Amino acid sequence: MKYIIIFLAFFSFFSTHSQNSKNNKPNIILMMCDDLGWGDVGFNGNTIIKTPNLDKMASEGAKLNHFYSIGPVCSPTRASFLTGRHYYRMGIWSANTAHLPEQEYTIAKMLKQQGYTTGHFGKWHLGTLSKNISAKGSKRKPEVNFAPPWLRDYDDSFVTESAVCTWDPGIGRQAINNPYYHNGVAIKDPYTENVLGDDSKVLMDRAIPFIQNAVKNNQPFVAVIWFHAPHEDIKAGPEYLKKYEGHGEAAHYYGCVNAVDDQVGRLRMELEKLGVADNTALFFTSDNGPEGKQEMNPESPIKRAGVTGGFRGRKRDVYDGGVRVPSLALWPKHIKPGTVINVPVSVLDYLPTVKNMTGAKMPNDRPFDGQDMMPILKGKVNKHKKSIPFRFRNFACLVKGKYKLIIESREDNSKDQLYNLEADKTESNNIVVAHSKIVSKMRDEILKFLDDAQESHSGRDYNDNNFNPVGKWRTMKMVPNNNKKTSQ
Repeated sequence: MKYIIIFLAFFSFFSTHSQNSKNNKPNIILMMCDDLGWGDVGFNGNTIIKTPNLDKMASEGAKLNHFYSIGPVCSPTRASFLTGRHYYRMGIWSANTAHLPEQEYTIAKMLKQQGYTTGHFGKWHLGTLSKNISAKGSKRKPEVNFAPPWLRDYDDSFVTESAVCTWDPGIGRQAINNPYYHNGVAIKDPYTENVLGDDSKVLMDRAIPFIQNAVKNNQPFVAVIWFHAPHEDIKAGPEYLKKYEGHGEAAHYYGCVNAVDDQVGRLRMELEKLGVADNTALFFTSDNGPEGKQEMNPESPIKRAGVTGGFRGRKRDVYDGGVRVPSLALWPKHIKPGTVINVPVSVLDYLPTVKNMTGAKMPNDRPFDGQDMMPILKGKVNKHKKSIPFRFRNFACLVKGKYKLIIESREDNSKDQLYNLEADKTESNNIVVAHSKIVSKMRDEILKFLDDAQESHSGRDYNDNNFNPVGKWRTMKMVPNNNKKTSQ
C-alpha cells in the first residue's frame, strides 16, 4: 500500500509537471499605482519610503528610467494601457470622461482569444460599474458610460469605479456609490466581506486566488492589478504609520506606498510557491505623476508628499513630472537582471509587447500607437521607432528621441516649446529658436497624429455602423500670445 501511495504521488507530480511544460505561453501580470511619482520608490533613489520588493524586482529585471504614462491624469492612461492606442482615439480626454468602447481591442480580449483566463483587480476608472449610480453623480451619466470589466473580456474582476481611501476602502466618503464589485455584484457589507484594512491587501486578496485557480487548471493567465495607492484619500494603517514616525502627515503617504510594496512581495512569493515564477512576466508602473501643485519638502507635515525625482511639473501636467513615471519589467530568462533602460517608452507599448510575447494576432489594420518594447528591454535595440504623443487640455506634445515638443495652438507657433531631455532634465531651457527645422517636423507630426486620432474618434477604426462617439471631438483652441504657463 505504501508503494502504491508513493507511485500515485509521483504520477500526480509528473502529470502536473508535464501539463505545465506543455503550457509554454507566459503568464502576464500588469501592475500600476495611482499618482505614484517617479521619485517615490527606492529603485529611483528615494531614501525614505521603503520599497525593498520593488527594488529587488528592479535588480532582477529591468528598470525603465524614461517611461511615460501618456496621460497626466488617470483615465486616459488606463485607456492607452489596455489598448496600445492613444486615449484621444477613444474620446477619453480626462478623468471620469467617456468610457472604454466595447469595439476596442484590449489586452484582455487579445489574450482571451489565446486561451488565457483574464482578471482585473483594483481601480477601473474606464466607465461606470452600474447603470443607475456613479461615485461622480448623475453628471457622469452612468447608463451612457456603463462599461464594466465583466463586459470587457475579463473572466474575474474585483474593482471600484474610481478612487477609494487607501485604508478601509469599503467605508467612508469615497465609498459612497463607489463599492467594490466582484464579478458584477456590489459588496454590500464591508464589515463581513473583506473590504476593510489596507486597500492594497484587499485587492491582492482577490488577485492571488485568481492566479491560484489558473495554475490549478493549468491555464495561462493575465492579471491586471491597479492599486489605488497613493491617490487621495491617503491613509496608512497603524503598522505603517509606526514605521514613519516623525514624518507628520506625510507618514500616511509613505506608509501606503510601503503597503503596495509589501503586496508586490507577497505576490511574488506566491508565484514562487505555485512554481510559475519563471514563466511569469511582471510589469509595474504608475498612471501619472504625484498630486499637488508643487514639490513638497519630504519632511513637510502634509499627505501630498509625492516627489518627481526632480522632473518639472506634477499630475495634470505635460511636463515630465506629470507623465514620466517609475517603471519595471521582469521576465526571467528573457530580460537580463540589472538592466537599465534610458530609451523613451510608454504604456502604449504594453499591448504590442504582450502580443509578441504570447504569439497573439491583431484584429485588423487599425492604428496602434505603441510598439513591441521587448527588443529594447533585451538590449537588442536602443531606439524607440515611434514618437510618443500626449494631449491634455489645450496642450499637445510629442517626444521623439531626445526631443520633446509642446504646442498650444494649431495655427500659432509663437508659444511652442522644445526641450532636449538628455541635456535638460528640468525642461527649463526652451531651444525652439535654435532648432526650427526639428520643431517644424515635430509640429507637423503631432498635428497629423491629432487629425488621425479625430478620425478614430469618429468610429473609423471599428467597422461598426452602430457606433456613436460619446462626445464631440475636442479641438485645440487658439491661445493668445501672452505669458501663460503650461503648468496647470
